[in-house]
Amino acid sequence: MAQRSRSSTAGHCALAITHPNAAGIDVGSASHYVAVPPDRDEQPVREFKSFTGELHRLADWLDGCGVDTVAMESTGVYWIALYELLERRGFTVLLVNSRHVKNVCGRKSDVLDCQWLQQLHSFGLLRGAFRPGDAVCVLRALTRQRAATLRTQARCVQHMQKALTQMNVQLANVIADIVGETGQKILRAIVAGERDPLKLAALKNTMIRASGDEIAASLQGNWRGEHLFALKQALAGFDFCGTQLAECDVEIRAQLQALQICEDELPKAQPGKKRSQARNAPKFDLRTHLYRMCGVDLTRIDGIEVSTALVVLSEVGADMSRFASAKHFASWLGLAPGTKISGGKLLSGKTARTVNRAAQALRLSAAALRRSQSALGAYFRRMCARMDKSKAVTATAHKLARLIYAMLTKGEDYTDAGQEYFEERYRERVLRNLRQRAQQMGMQIVPAGACA
Repeated sequence: MAQRSRSSTAGHCALAITHPNAAGIDVGSASHYVAVPPDRDEQPVREFKSFTGELHRLADWLDGCGVDTVAMESTGVYWIALYELLERRGFTVLLVNSRHVKNVCGRKSDVLDCQWLQQLHSFGLLRGAFRPGDAVCVLRALTRQRAATLRTQARCVQHMQKALTQMNVQLANVIADIVGETGQKILRAIVAGERDPLKLAALKNTMIRASGDEIAASLQGNWRGEHLFALKQALAGFDFCGTQLAECDVEIRAQLQALQICEDELPKAQPGKKRSQARNAPKFDLRTHLYRMCGVDLTRIDGIEVSTALVVLSEVGADMSRFASAKHFASWLGLAPGTKISGGKLLSGKTARTVNRAAQALRLSAAALRRSQSALGAYFRRMCARMDKSKAVTATAHKLARLIYAMLTKGEDYTDAGQEYFEERYRERVLRNLRQRAQQMGMQIVPAGACA
């Protein structure tokens, strides 16, 4: 009887198949290994080359085997073409994290990776990664391409500075930005053949604090030919990146117009909030396009500039239905506190390490609130007083993420209550906690004026 009871219990606890028509794909650079349920084909594991024709043959084979859902690992960028093709063919595709697959025990050495993925997916043990809609993916690719071009342009500026330093031209010590209006005029004149320091110094803008004599003194160098050649190429690379950035702006603007959900006019800016146009921001009315894409103005949140809003919306999109709550959204960003608990005791609250571009942009926005006279600025300074600055930045970025989620889901604008409102609410919370503790100890808090 005992043996029968144990066997019945074991049968009751056995895993049930939730996806009987599941397949697993081991993605590679040259070929993909695909596994289907053993009863669907005499050869349940097949290899397909990564050519486009082979990918279509792979999809036809899966369709013939009755497969409707597929799991694959995110291997480099080799999965993208196959993922998009299978999604267009009507399959439900799960892009799983390889770390999650390795953490599941029970793997046999004679089972291929594709078979292991197929088994785990059939039992419902895999969770697909978040991937926005196809139109948002296009915007995300364009935004990432623009960011990569900006990094390339920044390297060209570094090469210019290196060439000037090797010629002992100390222009960077008297001008804050060598690629500003004055810096570019001087650099282009040097490349054109001008060597007279006084004539070069005469090109300075009236807003430059340094005098003409100081600029002329910094422009006395050795003018070696190889360094002038390096300066010329770096300046040409800088101009080429500027042309590519303009082309990226045209494509981003067109894609934002395709994602518009409303034609309403952008509401007036929040009183008292200064808006500065960053030099590297797109050269069109990006704020209006983002408002018509999501229906709310994310730049009303203190610290969220238009470039930050573009990064967040291009990575996530305006549809927050994939995230059950603001906590899920913050967890996906990698900004939620850790929950490493054992025996009812919190072992670690450290946030998980993730490479998320939206989270990086929110952290930069949080760090910019250091001197903001707003409720968020007061919150950030309060967090800095309680913990390390890096943790305070993460906590403030987490708060920004929750505000963005609330705006996108509820469609309501954010209104800053001000630093005084935040400080007053903090004071009320402290007094309430003190009264509760005093009451537990049989005491009473009396204001200082009432004792006189």
